[in-house]
Amino acid sequence: METIIQILARELEQTEQHVENVVALLDEGNTIPFIARYRKELHGSMDDTALRTLEERLQYLRNLEKRREEVKGAIESQGKLTEELSAAIDNAATLAEVEDLYRPYKQKRRTRATAAREKGLEPLAALLYAQKPDCPDPLEAAAGYVDPEKGVETAEDALQGAGDIIAEDISDDAAVRKALRAFMQRRSELTASAAKEEDSVYRLYYDFRQSVNRLQGHQVLAINRGEREEFLKVGVETNRDEALILLRRAVVRPGTRAAEFIKAAAEDAYDRLLYPSLEREIRSALTDEASEGAIHNFALNLRPLLMQPPVKGHVTMGLDPGYRMGCKVAVVDGTGKVLDTTVVYPTHGERKKAECIQILAGLIRRHGVTHIAIGNGTASRETEQMTVELLRQVGGGVSYMIVSEAGASVYSASKLASEEFPEYDVNLRSAVSIARRLQDPLAELVKIDPKAIGVGQYQHDMPAKRLDEALGGVVEDCVNSVGVDVNTASPSLLQRVAGLNAATAKNVVKYREENGAFTSRKQILKVPKLGPKAFEQCAGFLRVPESETALDNTAVHPESYRAAERLLELTGHTLAEVSAGKLGDLDGQIRAAGAENLAEQCGVGVPTLLDVAKELQKPGRDPRDELPPPLLRTDVLEIKDLQPGMVLTGTVRNVIDFGVFVDIGVHQDGLVHISQISKGKFLKHPSEAVAVGDIVKVKVLEVDEKKKRISLSMKQAV
Repeated sequence: METIIQILARELEQTEQHVENVVALLDEGNTIPFIARYRKELHGSMDDTALRTLEERLQYLRNLEKRREEVKGAIESQGKLTEELSAAIDNAATLAEVEDLYRPYKQKRRTRATAAREKGLEPLAALLYAQKPDCPDPLEAAAGYVDPEKGVETAEDALQGAGDIIAEDISDDAAVRKALRAFMQRRSELTASAAKEEDSVYRLYYDFRQSVNRLQGHQVLAINRGEREEFLKVGVETNRDEALILLRRAVVRPGTRAAEFIKAAAEDAYDRLLYPSLEREIRSALTDEASEGAIHNFALNLRPLLMQPPVKGHVTMGLDPGYRMGCKVAVVDGTGKVLDTTVVYPTHGERKKAECIQILAGLIRRHGVTHIAIGNGTASRETEQMTVELLRQVGGGVSYMIVSEAGASVYSASKLASEEFPEYDVNLRSAVSIARRLQDPLAELVKIDPKAIGVGQYQHDMPAKRLDEALGGVVEDCVNSVGVDVNTASPSLLQRVAGLNAATAKNVVKYREENGAFTSRKQILKVPKLGPKAFEQCAGFLRVPESETALDNTAVHPESYRAAERLLELTGHTLAEVSAGKLGDLDGQIRAAGAENLAEQCGVGVPTLLDVAKELQKPGRDPRDELPPPLLRTDVLEIKDLQPGMVLTGTVRNVIDFGVFVDIGVHQDGLVHISQISKGKFLKHPSEAVAVGDIVKVKVLEVDEKKKRISLSMKQAV
């Protein structure tokens, strides 16, 4: 039997040594970001995604191993554990297989078979189910079990009870269940029909039929929701005759006198026990698979959204549009500090709109605003049109961008927001958040529950714990790949740093408030309840720009400082040159001297040496700066302005199973169907070609102004 290490190595296509090293590192309490970044030599440079997959699979396999032992213990306590059964349990590759093997020995609620056993009919069932050549006629055999005192009045009653026992035994047979499960997964269809005569968003599924093995995840989740909301009736249809042929082959021995009786018991087992149970299993498996797919898709979209390039150092105005309550306005400086707030009413008639433009123009001139961030919610289109008029009036130098305000209201009403902005009401906090989302999406979005960010589908139908784990992992990976300024970061951002949690993050902030800015990484060890292990995990991800040591403002881990200094010495450089950005062609020097040779002299592995060199050349670098900048606009289109054939530039807002939603500046996002994404290349999923935040060229195919639907093509815009 394969060990867990061997299984992981085979499944992940990694060496057993690398897998064993990762498992040891995880068991020692190391975080995924730390392992991914600072232990590359031990795992062959797996990325954080591969490491998280390994961690999840490791947990599953350990749970499987634990369950195997529990099941064997439970069966052994009944005195029924054989060597053959023990081996079968040990070789079961999934929890479902283990449960199938345990099924006959599990304590059951009262069933028809239970009642039959209490009447003493189990020996009769065993005699008939054995189907030996000398087996008597079932009715004759049953005559010996008539016992009115036990409620067995006739031979027919005895046969009925024996049949119930046999049906349950067939249903509990692990091999039978496995074969039927595989058959149903291959040959079944999921069907949906209208549950009421009423139009709804589920009309697409009012007469739906699709093979189980060809269903798309979004179809399964939509059908589940439609069933839950009582718009759909859903079922799994299987060819009963074919299923019964398979079942009879497994349990009936033709030619014996009991064959017809066993055949009838098998049919009863299928109709009453096996089919309903396996139908539930298939529906559950479809839902689990669809949920995993949706969670994966959500995580895939969340990463590029969080890693959107920041628009740093610019005074920014945030507009949170609204009708009745007006448009909330906040102006923040280049570091996100609030400079001014107000409320204007651009949708309350032309006079109010002109007054609004005058007020906002005054704020722009007074504070030197260069960018405007507009929330994409209610009244966004009118606010955008007003903004374009405003930009014309101020005479250039200012641009705007529509920003997703998903989760902004959740944040603004949170305890965190009230602690951060006690002097502002809920609505104004939302405007501040919108402005900051343009300045630094990552720093602002970490304050919000990832589920509320709005780049997935059916997120409210997902297993909450699993979704939180997956999205939390993405946020953690993004925060740590960028790095965090320990002297300016909020507690929300700090608690996502590897090795820190909510309590230690607050302690970091409290320490700097009481003692002033940190001046070295070593000083972080003075933070209460932040011990050596936590420091080891977090140190490389925390930046200290105020430090006299240039290395404290890089991703070089303190454990590699000596190696970094040795590398500089071997290549003829100094730390002063690192601070000044004057290392010249360090990569060329490393190639000339030989990376392996230098790594050996520095006492580190080649991956660590190359990472150190990269950091020395760009101290304090932000990996997001290397991505294309966000698309800022100065003019606006309306949906009525669109014509088929127009080619426009837009920003990808969401990537889902069947396509991509693109913001082309008309308030309503357009849809690029998966078939219109890539020319000459088949895509299994849109994420193979595009990601949230990508700037893309699209061609308008069709516009339905009434339904507010815009059909776009990327492949025809090339």
